[in-house]
Amino acid sequence: MSPIEHDKPAGLSTGAVARLLGVAPTTVRSWDQRYGLGPASHTSGRHRRWTAVDIARLERMCSLTMTGVPPAEAARIARDGAPPPLEPAAAPKRPGSARGRSGIGLQLGDARRECKGLARAALRLDAPSLDGLLTAAIADHGLVTAWQEVIMPTLQAVGRKWESSGEKYVEVEHFLSWHVSSALRRSTPPVPAGQSADVTLLACVPGENHTLPLEALTAALAQHGLPVRMFGAAMPTQALLEAVRRTGPAAVGLWAQSRTTASRPLAQHVASMQWGVRGARRHPLVLTLGPGWAGQTVPGLPRPPGLAEALAVLRTAATDDTRRPVTQ
Repeated sequence: MSPIEHDKPAGLSTGAVARLLGVAPTTVRSWDQRYGLGPASHTSGRHRRWTAVDIARLERMCSLTMTGVPPAEAARIARDGAPPPLEPAAAPKRPGSARGRSGIGLQLGDARRECKGLARAALRLDAPSLDGLLTAAIADHGLVTAWQEVIMPTLQAVGRKWESSGEKYVEVEHFLSWHVSSALRRSTPPVPAGQSADVTLLACVPGENHTLPLEALTAALAQHGLPVRMFGAAMPTQALLEAVRRTGPAAVGLWAQSRTTASRPLAQHVASMQWGVRGARRHPLVLTLGPGWAGQTVPGLPRPPGLAEALAVLRTAATDDTRRPVTQ
């Protein structure tokens, strides 16, 4: 495991150490109680502070358990400085990677430190740690920054590993995606009762099942107090058109991950839909979202490249009616 920089000689709290290692705080406490891997010294009171030497032992514990060494044996090696069990020589680990039990690596480059913790927790299929790290990232950085700089880089690294390994490690991708979805829902405030004006409608185009980016946008809109209706994966065309008619949205976001699912005629048809009384007809602003629209730009329809840009466009659409009325 790559070395970690430590900020102060006084040491770090148990929670901070857990985030750095990508494990749950209860795991760190358990290793202390069961195997004697606690900090060498204590501060006044009951607070426990971990020094660089203490954390180095925990790093070795993590590294050994992720390669299949039983926890008790890994703790003895980490505590006593014993050599690890003999095993075939492995290729040197490249910087920025996170290894799992099978020795697989996720290349994360210069991503934030939190990405490496997420990757390690995902590779271990460690649900408590993953939930804690995701919740902490959103709380510490805000949803938009956490999505763009922590969650997305980790998801992309997992996706690259899946694609390059003959579809091995599918369980890691599904596991991480499910926990990301759960964290986004936890961060989404409830929609106030009776709120329906200037709603944004979000849906994946027919045949498209990648919903996580829309879930992130749903949570971001809700956090800004903007009403949103999320319809999820593979929305059938007729159902999508009916939802637009019934809600009269200020904006519609259509997500396409693949060029094979992006449909210019569908986006143009939704953008042309009108409702309201004669002389004050209205139509929605349609956003083409996702990489599937690359090379299929629809004239007059915005294609924001990321979550922050999509949020900015939709916040403007929800408060500016000057674009939507259609005079007749």
